[in-house]
Amino acid sequence: MLPLQLVVVLFLAPLLQGAIKSVKARWQNRRGPGLLQSYRDIAKLLARESVVSDQASWVFRYVPMVYGAALVGAAVLVPTVARRSAAPGIGDAVVFVGLLSLARFALALAALDTASNFGGMGASREVAFAALVEPALLLVIFAVALPRGSTSLSALIGDGRLGAADLIAFGALLIVAIAETGRVPIDNPDTHLELTMAHEGMVLEYSGRPLGVIHWATQVKQLAVVALAVSFFFPWGMAGSDDHSPLALVGGLLAFTLKAGLLGLLLAAIETAVAKLRIFRTPDLLGLASVLGVFAVMATYLVGRS
Repeated sequence: MLPLQLVVVLFLAPLLQGAIKSVKARWQNRRGPGLLQSYRDIAKLLARESVVSDQASWVFRYVPMVYGAALVGAAVLVPTVARRSAAPGIGDAVVFVGLLSLARFALALAALDTASNFGGMGASREVAFAALVEPALLLVIFAVALPRGSTSLSALIGDGRLGAADLIAFGALLIVAIAETGRVPIDNPDTHLELTMAHEGMVLEYSGRPLGVIHWATQVKQLAVVALAVSFFFPWGMAGSDDHSPLALVGGLLAFTLKAGLLGLLLAAIETAVAKLRIFRTPDLLGLASVLGVFAVMATYLVGRS
């Protein structure tokens, strides 16, 4: 299962990014990029040499590898095709959150390493957002984990029936997904206006192959968060834990691709319908995710006791 999971997260991530960009452009009456443009962009960057600032140390050079490894590792843990994690020994939701935090910390450290004003500004914003996003994500995980008595990602896969607590938790996770993927209204991944960017501000000093690795890993992170929502709340079509037959795996892959695509369309619709928030209004929306997470935990207790 591990090789299949690696193929899924590495090669479906740019496709999801291309689908979101293409559909968003159509809805905004623009021609926009093609569905496979993300693959071309990554291939172009990976084929180019890198230019490194004379202020950068070894930290700047090694961060893309740490960032990519942490995010690919987090994505591998989430069940996508089958109802069992590809790494069941360490496939825990808390480990997933920790790997996301490690990737964020590494990239923020690299942004500070170059002594760039915009890099420092982007890093400070990213860390400030993380202080609000990570508690909300943990609350969602606890709301899903409480009825099951485990934080194992294999045990957290739902049964397809959505109760009140599940709907509230999905709303919180949707806000978390917007923040983790740096999308409108939290951030804008397509802008290069330094005064409004967060994630893009941290990678301004990168170029060539390291930048290609960072972009690819960021798209893998987007797919991982989408896969987390799919496995928690929409597990329809996934292969059984012990059913590794080719037919079941192909069916699970097709089902996951369809569900991830639909959730990507939802993210594109939100970006199209909502304007970007001012930087000082962003904590209000991220705080709402935490509040919804608390409500989801409370609803889990109330429903369980009733």
